Amino acid sequence: MPTILIVEDDEHQQLLYQEELKEEGYDVVVASSGEQALELVQQVAPDLVVLDIAMPGMDGVEALGRLLAQNNQLPVILHTAYATYKDNFMTWSADAYVVKSSDLSELKAEIGRVLAKRAQQQQDTQGSEA
Repeated sequence: MPTILIVEDDEHQQLLYQEELKEEGYDVVVASSGEQALELVQQVAPDLVVLDIAMPGMDGVEALGRLLAQNNQLPVILHTAYATYKDNFMTWSADAYVVKSSDLSELKAEIGRVLAKRAQQQQDTQGSEA
């Protein structure tokens, strides 16, 4: 069962994502700040991170850079209310960019797509090492 780290400062959003993603069969861990996310990545080793951008303190763009500096293989989906961040080249290293909506079907679809792509890459790597 894949573990997903949700990085979101809004408690209501955290609960919504937790419930919806647990129903999809994922283990869900929640961080409410970029700093907390960096700690949890070390402790939990999630399979994927869903990262909000607009957060107090360390924003999601800075957190993305630091997360990928720790582990450049970690899949990250940026999940924000602001489509304008797509134009920021710092966000281009994320695996996906999803604009927030009350309907989580796009986010769930991207999580499935990114995890499937990751699994395929790991299979390809293991196959070429054999």
